[in-house]
Amino acid sequence: MKSAAATPIRILGIDPGLRSTGFGVIDKAGSKLAYVGSGCIRTDAAGSLPQRIKTILDGLTEIIATYQPQQAAVEIVFVNVNPQSTLLLGQARGAAIAALVTANLDVAEYTALQVKQAVVGHGKAAKEQVQAMVVRLLNLPGTPSADAADALACAIAHAHGGQGMGALATLGKRVRGGRLV
Repeated sequence: MKSAAATPIRILGIDPGLRSTGFGVIDKAGSKLAYVGSGCIRTDAAGSLPQRIKTILDGLTEIIATYQPQQAAVEIVFVNVNPQSTLLLGQARGAAIAALVTANLDVAEYTALQVKQAVVGHGKAAKEQVQAMVVRLLNLPGTPSADAADALACAIAHAHGGQGMGALATLGKRVRGGRLV
């Protein structure tokens, strides 16, 4: 007796940035992951902040309309040494979340540590390790840009973390040597 094929769930991962916001779209059917698309929304560094935020919002609105994701995952902003950079990054992240919730998507949020833990196996992985694992896990013919790979990794972390919208359980766990224990 054959079991019915799992209906794929389309997940949009976002790595927010003011200069470059990475996006990655995957399909999850059962335990299988399939690459759908990825890229970056680039803003004009010489442009005003409101115009750059609009570019991110418009770009993600177009991506959502094109790929029709059912779920979304966004990387949480880390606190930078430079508070001004952290604030600017937070505004780019806010534009990304606004695009997602305007499209009525539930938004899961993951720290960089959670994403790296889910994709590479330890939270202190280098960007090159994340890129290499994304290529492997999605069977890609080439290496995506760092921002697109981070966004795909965010989508993969969500797919691996269950459908509990941010369900990589960290409650009661500590970070030791870059790993959740």
